[in-house]
Amino acid sequence: MSQDTEVDMKEVELNEMEPEKQPMTGSPSSPALGTLGEKNGMVKVSKEDGEADAGTKFTGLSKEELLQVASTPGWVRTRWALLILFWLGWLGMLAGAIVIIVQAPRCKELPPQEWWHKGGIYRIQALEAFQDSNGDGVGDLAGVEQRIDYLSSLKVKGLVIGPIHINTPDNLTSTDLQTVDPRLGTKETVAKLLEAAKKKSLKVILDLTPNYRGKMSWFSLETPHNSDFQSKMKAALKFWLELGVAGIQIEGVEQLNDSQLLGEWKNLTSQYSSDGNARVLIAWTGQQDSRQIFSLLNETSADLLVSPYLLGLELEPTGQKVENAIRAYIQAAGEKWPSWSVGGPRTRHMASLVKERLLRLYHMLLFTLPGTPFTNYGDEIGLQELPGQSGVSRMQWNNSANFGFSSKFSPQGGDSSGSNITVEAQSGNSSSLLSLFRHLSELRGKERSLLHGEFMMLPRLVPDVCVYLRSWDQNKRFLVVLNFAGTQSTVTISHSLLPPEATVELSTDPQRQEGQLALKDLTLESSEGLLLHFPYVA
Repeated sequence: MSQDTEVDMKEVELNEMEPEKQPMTGSPSSPALGTLGEKNGMVKVSKEDGEADAGTKFTGLSKEELLQVASTPGWVRTRWALLILFWLGWLGMLAGAIVIIVQAPRCKELPPQEWWHKGGIYRIQALEAFQDSNGDGVGDLAGVEQRIDYLSSLKVKGLVIGPIHINTPDNLTSTDLQTVDPRLGTKETVAKLLEAAKKKSLKVILDLTPNYRGKMSWFSLETPHNSDFQSKMKAALKFWLELGVAGIQIEGVEQLNDSQLLGEWKNLTSQYSSDGNARVLIAWTGQQDSRQIFSLLNETSADLLVSPYLLGLELEPTGQKVENAIRAYIQAAGEKWPSWSVGGPRTRHMASLVKERLLRLYHMLLFTLPGTPFTNYGDEIGLQELPGQSGVSRMQWNNSANFGFSSKFSPQGGDSSGSNITVEAQSGNSSSLLSLFRHLSELRGKERSLLHGEFMMLPRLVPDVCVYLRSWDQNKRFLVVLNFAGTQSTVTISHSLLPPEATVELSTDPQRQEGQLALKDLTLESSEGLLLHFPYVA
């Protein structure tokens, strides 16, 4: 077969192929493609056509031509219009931002607060009953240090310890305000405790009541050697403040006949606050009469006046009595920062002072009122005095012999084998009193409405229910509803500041479910306290 015949046959085969499988070819009559040849699907442009295309290629305007066009009146007007539109848009956005900033609600300036304003104070004044570290059957300073992790878990801001100094009852001469009672420790163990507490962001306040083992008041001007006592007291304050205690507490201030004494002691604590570590002066009175307490509130120059004021609510308080007592105290305090306590430093525990069904309710009351709450060691687990026992109750840590207080077996009374009034039994129980205490204490230290928020008593239609609102600026609000009755109570809470529903933050009733609750026809269980929250709405 000749070569020409082979070419013709290939053309026939190509024509018979499906269109999509045929190689690209250019039409001879197409001037845009020129004369095309192909080989293995490749396209070749002839030299003549390529030269023709190159001759007509568009190269754009030259610089001189662009400048000539840009200077025409039409383009000049267009550029000015675009420039004006740009600046108008920019100024419009700026004006809008300014309007938003001006009209937006401004954050309220935070009030000045020291550390004792920001949480609870936990009293371990009967050191001999808290934790024994050396097996001699007596609690001591080293025992407090051993339990520092636990104390940190309570979310309190400070501890009151002592008194710890040597005191011969009613004997001024042999009382040494600067020497630690050897049964409790030494100056070095105090320093170690202070260091351990500092690592946990806990402040340690020292009770320096001079004649704490006796009955005679050394504050009176009629007391022999009064001037000598004042000199000893000032020297002792300086000694312990220089060692690093975060403050001083003095008991029995109602017996002060010289009002200048507290002022002088306050000047000392203020002087030692200059290093950026504020020191507090706490005055304690055992008075329960409200008029005398209110009088001391106005007279004292201490940072805090603490009293068993809430103990005056009686064993069967009503919502109305609680409301009246709170209103009176806050009004009497005026601009001074209030504090709240049920028991005293060395009196019975809260669980022995109020009815068992009201114990959780009192804890919620303490931590949600405006002011600093004070509690005694063991109040967080419901520790109470056992019938017939003498002295103070030892802390109950676990169900081992002696409740884990000491390695020496020196039982105080009571069966430790199955008690649930221990730290160990309650730590893993979300419905325990200890869990409630920790939750309340944590909220008190971090929520601004509870830290320094405004306090408002709300109208109530049920005598046994007390209702109040805590709010601060644009922060989450808290509504506290306390049922002091021993039966169910239903109440409708209505106010212009309240939404129709609020969310359960915490309840003293372990069976209460989380979620939203309508404030109309709100039913509370017997002795239930509810802490509800709702958001700020502009």
